[in-house]
Amino acid sequence: MSEKILQLVETQPLQVVQLRKELSGMNIVDIGEMFEDLSKEQAIQVFRLLPKDIAANVFAYIETEKQQILVEALTDNEVGKIIEGLFADDAVDFIEEMPANVVNRVLRSVNSEKRATINQLLQYPDDSVGSIMTTEYMALWEDFNIIEAFAQIRKMRVKGLQTCYVVRRDKLLVGSVSLRKLLLAKEHERVGNIMRPTIISAQTLDDQEKAARLFRKYDLLSLPVVDKEGRLVGIITVDDAVDIVEEETTEDFEKMAAIVPSEDPYMKTGVFRHAFRRVGWLFILMLTAILTEMIITDMEEALAILPALAAFMPMLMDMGGNVGSQTSTLIIRSMALDEIKFADIYKVWWREIRIALLCGLTLSGVNAMRVLIFNPDQVLLTLTVTLTLLAVITMSKSLGCLLPMFAKKLNLDPAVLATPIIKTLADVVALVLYFGIAAILLPELR
Repeated sequence: MSEKILQLVETQPLQVVQLRKELSGMNIVDIGEMFEDLSKEQAIQVFRLLPKDIAANVFAYIETEKQQILVEALTDNEVGKIIEGLFADDAVDFIEEMPANVVNRVLRSVNSEKRATINQLLQYPDDSVGSIMTTEYMALWEDFNIIEAFAQIRKMRVKGLQTCYVVRRDKLLVGSVSLRKLLLAKEHERVGNIMRPTIISAQTLDDQEKAARLFRKYDLLSLPVVDKEGRLVGIITVDDAVDIVEEETTEDFEKMAAIVPSEDPYMKTGVFRHAFRRVGWLFILMLTAILTEMIITDMEEALAILPALAAFMPMLMDMGGNVGSQTSTLIIRSMALDEIKFADIYKVWWREIRIALLCGLTLSGVNAMRVLIFNPDQVLLTLTVTLTLLAVITMSKSLGCLLPMFAKKLNLDPAVLATPIIKTLADVVALVLYFGIAAILLPELR
C-alpha cells in the first residue's frame, strides 16, 4: 500500500483524488512512517490531503524532523487544530523535541485550556509518571446511575476506552468499572454499586519504570495516575508502557556498553555526536587500564624468569571480564524486574558463589588437561593456572553480583557498573591473583 502511495506522490501532476482515496484506507501508523520517505515538499502536499479527522492522529506518528517541517509550513490556525487534536501526552512529546521558536508558535496557536494542560505536564520531572500521562480519560462520579454514566461517556473524547474510573465529587479515586459491566448493568443502578473498589494506581512523581512494572505485573491496559492526595489527574495507556520499556531497555544497553544514552536514532545522529557519546567513557576506561599496566610492569622480573607465565594472562583476564559481565547482566535485569532486592544480597551472593564453583571446577579441569597435554613437564605451572582460573571466576562472579546491588542501594544506576567497569576490575583481580598464586607455588619465583 505505501509503495503505491509513493508512486502516486511522485507522479506529475499529483493525482489528488486517487491519493486521498488510498490514504483513507491506510492505518494511521503506516501513513506516519511513510513520511520518512517523502521530501519536504511531498510531505507538505500529502499532509494537506489527509482527512481532517485523522490528520492529528497521523501527526503523532511522524518523525520529529518532518513534524517540524510541517509546522513551519502550516498556518497558525492549522497548527492549532493539529495540536488540539493530539492527546496531551503526544502534544508534550512533540513540544519537548522542538526548538524554542517552534514551541512558542505552537503554544500561541492552541486554545487556553490545551495550553494550560501542556504547561502542567511539562512541569513534571523527566522520566516521571506525570511527564508521560495523558489527561484525556473517562471519570464517572460514584453516585451516577447508568443512564448518567453513558451520557458522560458520549460527551468525552478518550484514548482507547476500556475502563472508566470512578471518583468522588472531589475527584478522589475510589474504584474502576469496565465498559462491559456498564453495558450489562440496569439503567438505574449506581456506578458506585458495580465498581471494583480496589484499584492499582501510580503517583505523578513516581518513576516511569515503576508504572511499566505495574502494567507487566497486573496485565493492565491503562493505569490511573493520582496526585499525593489521591485525586485522579490522568492515565497511562499500554502503548505508553511499551514505549517506556523500549526506552529504558535501550538506555541500559547503551550504559552497559559504555555509551552516553541518547534518544536520537542511529542514522539521525551525526558522526561527531556519536564520537562524543563514546569517547568520555573510553577515556575513563583507558585510565583505569593503567592499573593493569602497573601490575604487569611490577611483575616484569617474574615474567623474565618464567616467560611461560605470559602465555596464560590473556585467557585469565578475558575469563574474569566475561564472567563478571555475564553475572552483572543477569543481576541488573533481575533487579529491573523486581525479582531481587538489596535485602536478598546474601542469598544472591551465596548462589553466585556456588555457580562459580561449578563453572570454575569444570573450566579449570578442562584447561588443566589442555595445558598438561602440551606441557607435560609443567605440573606446577598447570596447578598455578588452574587455581588462578577457579579464583578468578569466583571473584568475578562476586563483583558481578555485589557491585550492581550496592549501586542500586546508593541510588546509582547499576547499568553504569556493568560491562565496562566490572571488566576492568576483573582484569586487575585476575592479574593480582595470578602473580600472587605463582609466587607461592613456583620455586623459580621464590
